[in-house]
Amino acid sequence: MKKQHVNECRIQDMIEHIAQFTSTPGKGTTRLTYSAEHGDVRDYLQTKMKEAGLQTREDAVGNLFGRIEGKNPDLPPVLVGSHFDSVPNGGNFDGPAGVVAGLETAFIFQELGLKPERPVEIIAMIEEEGGRFGSGLLGSRFLTGQVTQKDLHELKDQNGISVAQAMLDFGLDPSKSDQVELSTGSLHAFLELHIEQGPILEQNQEDIGIVTEVVSLSQLDVTVSGAAGHAGTTPMNARKDPMVGAASVIAKIPNIVMEVDKAAVGTVGRIVAQPGGANVIPNSISFSVDVRSPMAENVAKIKDSLRTELKQLLDNGLTFDINEKITIPSTPMAKDIQKQFAKDADASGVKWRSMHSGAGHDAMILSKITQTGLVFVPSRDGISHAPEEWTDYDQLAKGIEVIFRTTKALAE
Repeated sequence: MKKQHVNECRIQDMIEHIAQFTSTPGKGTTRLTYSAEHGDVRDYLQTKMKEAGLQTREDAVGNLFGRIEGKNPDLPPVLVGSHFDSVPNGGNFDGPAGVVAGLETAFIFQELGLKPERPVEIIAMIEEEGGRFGSGLLGSRFLTGQVTQKDLHELKDQNGISVAQAMLDFGLDPSKSDQVELSTGSLHAFLELHIEQGPILEQNQEDIGIVTEVVSLSQLDVTVSGAAGHAGTTPMNARKDPMVGAASVIAKIPNIVMEVDKAAVGTVGRIVAQPGGANVIPNSISFSVDVRSPMAENVAKIKDSLRTELKQLLDNGLTFDINEKITIPSTPMAKDIQKQFAKDADASGVKWRSMHSGAGHDAMILSKITQTGLVFVPSRDGISHAPEEWTDYDQLAKGIEVIFRTTKALAE
């Protein structure tokens, strides 16, 4: 690698410090939005932003910003960052790696005495994973005006606490959530670094991936309803068991997906039985369905096939309901930013490849209001959303070096 501006030890220290804030120590990172751990990381990040000379602010929904003022403060800023929430029992790098990329960029600007022409802002966003409220990319969706006041009261965690109530408990005012929306053109660009969460970069011994597009995705909550009964006294032929019906549909999802699109994926990650007693036939089964494909029309076809399978349950006296939580079409990243990433990777001696993203990221949401760029760094064995998630710090440093150089270029 050629001349490097980043401080690898500082990067490691920030990642490891953030990782301490988890509700499941020793069992991975669990940091849910508006939790005590959320507040601890918010406070730590704010301290680091101030150390880097940034002007800090927290918006009405809890997104944290730090600003490097530009020579021309009226110009739209370059925004750099990612999210700081986690899935339950996840890893240390998914999200925080991108936040640290923004922080390290700010430290480099400070150490080099750089005064950009336009402002640079660092952002740490909330609830990208949907780990608490089951609706991902929430922080960036707030910023792009895609979350309503109604949503704040309807989206609830597993304890029945709504986003609005959780905000109040955290010291935020949900009635002001619409004030965070950014207008089209209010940002010059958004840059995000993220771990790949797949094996391609590691297998090909490449340093970074320059993302060309993010695949289409849709997340659903499906509820199959029947009739509760005693597990010991209700004959098998007299049951309306939603667990049996839901299981039959879930088992067919892999074939449904592959018949439509061999490049698509479908996942059931959460199943909840009500009332949940071991000796009770449930009256309802709720399960999540996550569908992704490079082609939005194939996501729609998969959902149509799922509905067809669910309709067959009606013959057994069962009913169903589908709640579509979020659907996003495939999203291209800005070609000019891709070119700048490639130029800066070459200048820093970083080996790169172009690739698409099979995971959703905040960059795809913010592309609605500005040009966006997304860089991947390798994930060991392709593992993510697990305690074993790992990216070597020298690999992370190479990706951050590219982020810094591109930020500098876009801010000039």
